[in-house]
Amino acid sequence: MKSTSAAQSSAERPAAKAGEFVIGGDLRVHRLGFGAMRITGKGIWGEPKDRGEAVRVLRKAVELGIDFIDTADSYGPAVSEEIIAEALYPYPKELVIATKAGLERPGPDQWVPNGKPAYLRKACEGSLRRLHVERIDLFQLHRIDDKVPAEDQLGTLKELQAEGKIKHIGLSEVSVAQIENARKHVPIVTVQNRYSVLDRGAEDVLDYCERSRIGFIPWFPLGAGQLSAAGSKLEKIAAEAKMTPSQLALAWLLRRSPVMLPIPGTSQVAHLEENVATAAIKIDDGTFHELSRLAGKSQ
Repeated sequence: MKSTSAAQSSAERPAAKAGEFVIGGDLRVHRLGFGAMRITGKGIWGEPKDRGEAVRVLRKAVELGIDFIDTADSYGPAVSEEIIAEALYPYPKELVIATKAGLERPGPDQWVPNGKPAYLRKACEGSLRRLHVERIDLFQLHRIDDKVPAEDQLGTLKELQAEGKIKHIGLSEVSVAQIENARKHVPIVTVQNRYSVLDRGAEDVLDYCERSRIGFIPWFPLGAGQLSAAGSKLEKIAAEAKMTPSQLALAWLLRRSPVMLPIPGTSQVAHLEENVATAAIKIDDGTFHELSRLAGKSQ
């Protein structure tokens, strides 16, 4: 829990303007977090081009009020978690670090599901060691491996939770049916699916999370090059609103749902500062609905 002084100090920082969400009933975080995938090398493999800059990005993120960092054992692999510990340990009391397990990395840009109980347990213990913590705040199943019974994968996380090695459990890239099945075995406090202003494939999952008060963490929240494509509709709307396409896309996400927890990632301090500035941006009704129609659905 945050101390009163820590909460007051955090509330004065830019990221606080995004509002708050309470994960699992006891982890209060600002709704604009940081995704630590991009602080690794090309193909999310190996060391970053500039490790010093990666460390500066993480420290600046906390300085700006970000108190929710999302990573995974597969980012690097291991590299992202190691840099987080290097940059931020001992951690501020208010900082929530989420990590994931369930994907193996045979090489750059290669991701292979592995939900075997022994593998998940080993991955959790590796994350605990690299992050220098006794318990992981939020441990997410990176993928439900269709080669392993889902109840075995979830049962392993339940065991780790009972052992005090993880506090809360989340899922990634799942359908509504998979969430409902998982909740029969363990409490699920967050879901992380791909989603952005231009990619609404997980709309039904977001709606389900909102009804259930489950945190929704959109990965790839800026849609990369699609957002800033020259002459794009979004670029034109952003220019009229006097902000960058990325800022507009983040502002739309923050307004879209109170359970939305965007985690834009970057390896550069300047880009981080641009993203965090979005916390103070409030788009009007007309702009919100115009953006909503870009993907064929108005909210």
